[in-house]
Amino acid sequence: MQQKGTQSPWKRAGGENSQNRKVTDFYPVRRSSRKSKTELKCEEKKLIDDLITSGIEEGMEVQYIEGKGRAVFATRCFQKGDYVVEYHGDLLQITDAKKREAEYAQNPATGCYMYYFQYLCKTYCVDATKETGRMGRLINHSKNGNCQTKLHDINGVPHLILIASRNIDEGEELLYDYGDRSKASIAAHPWLKY
Repeated sequence: MQQKGTQSPWKRAGGENSQNRKVTDFYPVRRSSRKSKTELKCEEKKLIDDLITSGIEEGMEVQYIEGKGRAVFATRCFQKGDYVVEYHGDLLQITDAKKREAEYAQNPATGCYMYYFQYLCKTYCVDATKETGRMGRLINHSKNGNCQTKLHDINGVPHLILIASRNIDEGEELLYDYGDRSKASIAAHPWLKY
């Protein structure tokens, strides 16, 4: 029995003749605090942007291997898909890259750390030949590497990064496939076969 002057919740919610009522007429709406896939992707991109622009390279160290030279090893575990490091160097368009490559060819002791790639229908090159403290240029080749290259855009500028192609254990050498299968390259660098 209702008291005088009070209204039944049924009448308040939808009027006297309303037969269709919503759950929200009786219970407050609860919003999920979970983030959408898009929000998570945006956060991950921002984190990678920050690591690249600040030059932070964590979770790896350079070691010397007899008969092989310098190599980069994981000092922590990386999960499949994790950002590992940027292949950092001068970003060049193809015409400038070819000129530089011809200069490097004049002195075989210089070496060549040039990585060519396509981005928005243009060919670019990251020239990491100049010796720096950055580790991406020192990651060695293997056809069965544990890293792979990926393009990462920051404000319209492509950055070449390496991500884990599988789970990587602490102490494991970081490797990726350079992708060069030309006869001339294999003749000059037989280790490209492996």
